[in-house]
Amino acid sequence: MYRIGMLSPKGLYGLAAAVYRYGVNPMALLGLAERTHGGKTALTDDRESLSFRQLAAESERLAGLLADNYGIGQGRKVGLMCRNHASLVKSVFAASMTGADLYLLSAEMSAGQLKQLTADYDFDLLIHDAELTPAVEQSAYAKAALLSYHDRLPAVDNLLRAARQTNRPRRRASSGKIMLLTGGTTGKPKKIAHKPSLFNYLQPFGELLSKLKLLHCSTAYIATPIFHGYGIAILLLFVALGKKIVLTSGFEAGRACTLIRRHGVDVVTVVPLMLSKMLKLGAGDLKTLACVASGGAELNPKLAEEALDKLGPVLYNLYGTSEAGLNLVATPQDLAHDARTVGRPIVGTRIRIANADGTEEKAGIAGQICVKNKWSAKGVGGGWIKTGDIGYRDRHGYYYLCGRADDLVVSAGENVYPIEVEQLLIRHPDVEDVAVKGVRDEMFGQRLKAYVQPAELAGLSEEALMDWLRPRAARYQMPREIVFVREIPYTRLGKQDKKQLD
Repeated sequence: MYRIGMLSPKGLYGLAAAVYRYGVNPMALLGLAERTHGGKTALTDDRESLSFRQLAAESERLAGLLADNYGIGQGRKVGLMCRNHASLVKSVFAASMTGADLYLLSAEMSAGQLKQLTADYDFDLLIHDAELTPAVEQSAYAKAALLSYHDRLPAVDNLLRAARQTNRPRRRASSGKIMLLTGGTTGKPKKIAHKPSLFNYLQPFGELLSKLKLLHCSTAYIATPIFHGYGIAILLLFVALGKKIVLTSGFEAGRACTLIRRHGVDVVTVVPLMLSKMLKLGAGDLKTLACVASGGAELNPKLAEEALDKLGPVLYNLYGTSEAGLNLVATPQDLAHDARTVGRPIVGTRIRIANADGTEEKAGIAGQICVKNKWSAKGVGGGWIKTGDIGYRDRHGYYYLCGRADDLVVSAGENVYPIEVEQLLIRHPDVEDVAVKGVRDEMFGQRLKAYVQPAELAGLSEEALMDWLRPRAARYQMPREIVFVREIPYTRLGKQDKKQLD
């Protein structure tokens, strides 16, 4: 708080005034930024550009419209199913100001998943993009719905245009919970509830400021979805800092490179697949970047080294979960030490590598990563959170991922993690991308099968690649076979979709 001026007399007065006006909720952060930065550009997207003053005014007006037209307030539930754009940001601040619980829903979910969610959580209002209307209709959702944008139908943008400006005072409300629904695009999402707390979140926000050197940056492009914990956390942090935020409804590498060059972006949040595509398409457009914050999926060491070579020491590898929040950060210096690491714990986080009976493993031995901190969904006094990720700590205190617990392959009694073989194969100069998974085997129980995407014009053969791998891998790590594919499939969220590989 001291570093961003909140502990100065002026800063303390501004914070108190914002809380008095809006209550203890994210809108207070925007209100404080409005007082400090006023006419400075806060947000620009595909449709509009807004100053902090405009964003605060429209969010406050929208809060009144949601309360008056839809009865939204404390105890109510608002589902937000949108891609990254200004209407989503306004809706986040507006709904939080009413005191309602916010449910951040994946814009990638199927109609079947949405049907289950609407049955489980009984939303009082669902705000969604027009392109997702078919999924909403198929879900049989019958309560109030509001589009984010539309030419004619009720939508956030239409409501704001039609509503008259009013100075009618609004009742202050403490923010409801921010609900993150985990589970990706398949399976039944799990609800993760976070109760916004200024003091609990000071520690991770302070660590991001310090380790990523964000105070020295001016413009941030959030390429990752805001409906993920990573995205919403970065959004709130950059608003509090008074930084300019650039958004687009969908990621396309060429367009992303153009936006970074046009706006002089110095901070970008990505998943590794996004970074890989941008580096291949337009590394020259990325020269303004001082911080590339990568998270949401494993960062392969070859990509980390490519980023260092083309952009310099600007890449940070972040590890966190929807339930436990941010916990580990690898700085450019950490990645120079070892490009595979997810770094060291941030201040305030306790990490334990646990074996099957819950006791802590020694350095170098893999086990389940367990986390304890004050900003997790369990909060103060909560217990250890089992992340479901397998990893280990080296003797220098650096942490490494081995994959998910259910990725473990037991081959002839030996534990094998596919990521370890992926990190070996990706080192081959003619390998563009690789995915490894376990398959049934009559003799060994399970074996590994590798899917390799060769670099363009590479003349790789399975025999040659096996010969290259053999001296680098343990006997039990050797794949039963290597299959060459045109492209490794990924989900829309940038994670490998191994279910598509047969």
